[in-house]
Formats: sequence, structure tokens, C-alpha cells
Amino acid sequence: MKDIDFTHVFVSPLKRATRTCELAGLNQMPQSEFGLIEWDYGDYEGRTTADIRITRPGWNLFHDGCPQGEMPSQITIRVDRLIAFLKSLDGNVALFTHGHLGRVLAARWIGLSVHFAQHFLLQTASLSILSYEHHHKDQPAILLWNSTSAPERLEEQLFEAKPAKIEMILKLQALERWENEGGFVAR
Repeated sequence: MKDIDFTHVFVSPLKRATRTCELAGLNQMPQSEFGLIEWDYGDYEGRTTADIRITRPGWNLFHDGCPQGEMPSQITIRVDRLIAFLKSLDGNVALFTHGHLGRVLAARWIGLSVHFAQHFLLQTASLSILSYEHHHKDQPAILLWNSTSAPERLEEQLFEAKPAKIEMILKLQALERWENEGGFVAR
């Protein structure tokens, strides 16, 4: 990552994303971006899917949303605004966000409904790269998804991808358990 010049670095206002940005060594110029904040879980904040399904069998965040929180239509509007903003920028952009928001971002980036985001699994502190086919902004593509390779291997993957002229780098799944479960990051 040290060899990639980022024109912009945006981070969710939540502390765990800011911390991930620091750990990635890109904390010299980050700008807080509300559009990157995690899905608002409303009444379901702090609850597991298994717990929610006890009283609401078959519940699915990407289809049903959260009472007193964001619904799929609302997260779609928020992420579409974010994508429009990001596409207006030039150069490489690093984003530090959260798991569910990152999954929606990937789906919407390539023109899929928010419902398809459930199929884009992410691990904590993984790296994903959103780009463009043939360098055309009207042909969004996913260049790398959910990579948890060792830093040396990531550098190799990124160098291999350079001919594709990476337009944006997306740092996803910003240590969800770190804040919620008191975990820590080993680097």
C-alpha cells in the first residue's frame, strides 16, 4: 500500500474505522465521510442474526432492514449518493468502512440491488478494490474482493493489478468485532 498514491482517503466517523485507517498507515490525510458509516441497525443494534430470528424467523438485513433503523431503500439511496461522489473524484481513493455497508457498496457499485449484497461476504480487516473495466467509469468492476493475504502478498496482487489502473481502493470490514467485542488488532 505504501507504493500506491492516494489522492483521497475517506473514513467512516466511527472509531473502529479511524483505527483501521491508522493501522493501514493512511492516517495522514483522512477525511471523515458520513456516507461510510455502518448500516443503522435501529432496534437490532447489538443483537445477533440468530437472536433476531428467534422472534422474526427468516429475517434478512438486506431484504428486511431494521425497525427504527435503515431499510434497504434508505441504505441504497445513501450508498448511491456516495458512489456518485466517489465517481466525481480523480485518482486513487481509499475508503475505510464497515462490513454491511461495504457489501452494499460493492453490490451497488456494479449495479446490483442491495438484496444481492448478502452474497458479498467480508472478513474483518479485509481489502477489496473497486475499479473500472477498460478504465471506463461507465463500466464499474470489482478487481479484488475480501482479501486477507499477508501484506507482502497484497503488495504483489496490487502490482499485478496496476495495468488495470486502479481507480479506487476500498478498505472494508473495519474491525467490527474490535468495537463490539473488545478485540484487538495484531499487525
